Amino acid sequence: MAAEENECPGLSRQNSELMRSWELEALLTNRTLRFVLRLEQQFICPSCGGIVLNPHQTGCGHIFCARCVRAYIENGGSSKCPLDSIPIKPEEIFQDNCCKRELLNLEIYCTNAPDCTQRVTLCDLQDHLKACQYERIRCSNVGCSDTVLRRNLLEHQRNVCSFRLESCHHCRQSFPASQLLVHQKTSCLEIEIPCPNKCLQMIKRHKLQAHADECLEVETDCIYKSYGCTFRGKRGKVQVHENSEFSSHVRLVLESNTKLEKQVEQLQQDMFVQQGALKDKNLVFSNLDRDITLCDNTLTTLQRSVEEQRVRICSVQRELRDLRGVLGSELSEELPSLRASLDSLRQQVAVTESLREHLGALEQTCQRHTRLLDIHVEQLQCNEQRFRQLESTSFDGKLIWKVRDYWHQKEAGTPLNSTPFYTSRSGYKLSVRAYLGGYNSGRGTHLSLYITIMRGDFDSLLPWPFRQNITLTLLDQSGSRNHVSNTFTPDTNSDSFHRPTSDANVATGFPRFISQGDLEAPRNAVYVRDDTLFIKVKVDTTGLEDL
Repeated sequence: MAAEENECPGLSRQNSELMRSWELEALLTNRTLRFVLRLEQQFICPSCGGIVLNPHQTGCGHIFCARCVRAYIENGGSSKCPLDSIPIKPEEIFQDNCCKRELLNLEIYCTNAPDCTQRVTLCDLQDHLKACQYERIRCSNVGCSDTVLRRNLLEHQRNVCSFRLESCHHCRQSFPASQLLVHQKTSCLEIEIPCPNKCLQMIKRHKLQAHADECLEVETDCIYKSYGCTFRGKRGKVQVHENSEFSSHVRLVLESNTKLEKQVEQLQQDMFVQQGALKDKNLVFSNLDRDITLCDNTLTTLQRSVEEQRVRICSVQRELRDLRGVLGSELSEELPSLRASLDSLRQQVAVTESLREHLGALEQTCQRHTRLLDIHVEQLQCNEQRFRQLESTSFDGKLIWKVRDYWHQKEAGTPLNSTPFYTSRSGYKLSVRAYLGGYNSGRGTHLSLYITIMRGDFDSLLPWPFRQNITLTLLDQSGSRNHVSNTFTPDTNSDSFHRPTSDANVATGFPRFISQGDLEAPRNAVYVRDDTLFIKVKVDTTGLEDL
């Protein structure tokens, strides 16, 4: 039998508190109660025939369920008892606790019968259902909406529920059982899968990219492609090709080097030609400047002449007015000659305007030539700078580096890098880095000097790691030759001396090469003179073969 509803809103405050529903009503919703003994008539509502789980007694002494009582109250004062027709008054209704206690002490079968054979009192039904093994409860796994018997819940959560969490055997992460297979097939980083390039190896998913960089089945180019080699194939075959065709690759490198030297020579020749052309254009510019000056002088002379002619015209006009007033008829005889003089003056003015227009055209021509000259000067400066760089490059493993503007560079605190130098024409490429204000343990107290191994054009032909001893020397400018030198042997286990994979390796050297006190105020030497110091680098090239 369905449980009754909670309250009767039309009752007074006192009666509404008495009619408050108990938790058992909500529990018995959609459940059927079966009493062990036949239910007495007093526990059945005479109006609706249902069980009076929340019994209320009217003024006439009859007991009704709360729902029927509320319906009578909502109908107004015209409601009457269906048994004796006595009017039902809201103020006379009260909750019958005696009847409720008797009802709660009646023995009933469990609502999960016949599976559950327990018999309990109605007041203990709620506690029984909390432990009843045949009560249907909802699975607590996130996302699962299944309801199962309490006795089967643990088995369902551990082995049946598709939302149970299971650990991936490869990555040890937990996923719902329904998603575990998809995770292993598509996204698990630790599972081993066949190489997509069909090299017969099983690779963990997160190592596929690293494997692709060394897989022998991947299509790749010969490392000498930039020198003209056109071979392309699987990495394994390319490696065999690189080892077997070493001599031809060396020829390609040498041919490339020869072309580079020819390009340098051609660049030098082009620079000399452009210098000659620039001299010619300078000469043309000088001539144009001289012509412009001459035109300026001519224009000034013409302007002065025009001004004089205007003065003369004004004077003539005044004389004409005077003569017209004095001579009268005599003026008509001299007027033609005056008109002729005026026409002559007008012609001179026209000539002057024509010269001014010509001067404007000359100025435009001069500006155009000036722009062309600026372009050639800029190109010449660029070529001279490139030529100086080529001339200053050392190819014998030695470098003397002139560091200018010492005090300002030290104040700025930025690292300084020398121009690159080489151990030979096709040897190692190196540069020097200086921290005038110190670096790391020498910051603020010492001069720090480092050597950087740079990526060169011939690295693939050279032995690695770099093993040659390097000597760094701070030169004495006083003539006493009290130089300061430090030599180190490369640590072959350090990445700084392995073949560069970027433009330059991490620099290594002496963070405390010389203290700033000994550098700037030595006793028997001069290391900083005219705001300049000199640093010498020498690489021991013993044992190096020239390609």
